[in-house]
Amino acid sequence: MNSQLPTTLVDTFARRVNYLRLSVTDRCDFRCVYCMSEDMQFAPKAEILSLEELYQIAQAFTELGVGKIRLTGGEPLIRTDIMSLIARIGSLPRLKQLALTTNGSQLARLAPALRAAGVSRVNISLDSLQPRKFRHLTRHGNLDQVLAGIDAAVATGFTGVKINAVILNGRNADETRDLVQFVVDRGIDIAFIEEMPLGQIDEHDRAITFCSNQALQETLSGHFDLQALEGPAGDSGPARYFAVAGTRSRVGFISPHSDNFCHLCNRVRVTVEGRLLLCLGNEHSVDLRAVLRAPDYSPEKLKWAIVEAMAIKPERHNFTPGEQPQILRFMNATGG
Repeated sequence: MNSQLPTTLVDTFARRVNYLRLSVTDRCDFRCVYCMSEDMQFAPKAEILSLEELYQIAQAFTELGVGKIRLTGGEPLIRTDIMSLIARIGSLPRLKQLALTTNGSQLARLAPALRAAGVSRVNISLDSLQPRKFRHLTRHGNLDQVLAGIDAAVATGFTGVKINAVILNGRNADETRDLVQFVVDRGIDIAFIEEMPLGQIDEHDRAITFCSNQALQETLSGHFDLQALEGPAGDSGPARYFAVAGTRSRVGFISPHSDNFCHLCNRVRVTVEGRLLLCLGNEHSVDLRAVLRAPDYSPEKLKWAIVEAMAIKPERHNFTPGEQPQILRFMNATGG
């Protein structure tokens, strides 16, 4: 390549891409009903990126102006030697923020080490505060273990701790008030997420269980004084946030169905198999693993592949509540 590499990533719709969600595994110790089937087939070991390859991708993105990286899965913290990768990425000189999304099962023992390795913000999935219901929704999860992980994260002093909750009608929609009170009591935030049509599932009918965030907001406003904050931007990602008056907590609503946020999209994803996904709700992608494993590989070629991929980032996704999924990959394969 004779041209000079750019210092920022910009797509054809003039959106600057400065946020990478990097999946480090498709495996998980839970089997959440909206994320994967109970009997999952995971990627063969030879097809997943090594820790070194994941680091090379992270380094390339930061050298192209990406300041925020979020490590996702599956469950990131169950990957062997993951702390060594986190420490290396956390030391990248151009990285401004390293974040993690987790189910919380490993946080009680790893929270201090994560903070020391450079992780500043942690998102933790929590869809129910009732042990029996939590077990049904996660299929394998232990609520007490996750609650201990959340409290460990709060005590560790991360810059931000946020709960993510996917709400399903008939399953956990009756718990939204309790979930908000849970975060208020701990001085942390929560984001309610509409279920996305990713992967073919038979555990429930998405058309029946779909719960709009508009309905949730109306319900919660009857119990909490929710004061609208600025629209989705910066660290808030796609969520619309409301301050809970008189507290330190915020309630966010991520609404890919009812309040499309694509015009503000500043992110891309890389799966653990090395697919650079330009959109959560489309299949536009580039095979970075092929670049990494080519005989003539160089860091410059990897960066050019990323730069050129911006030309195929679509303008938006098209999710319709209750529709059959057009995207057959499960969320664990996408990177949560």
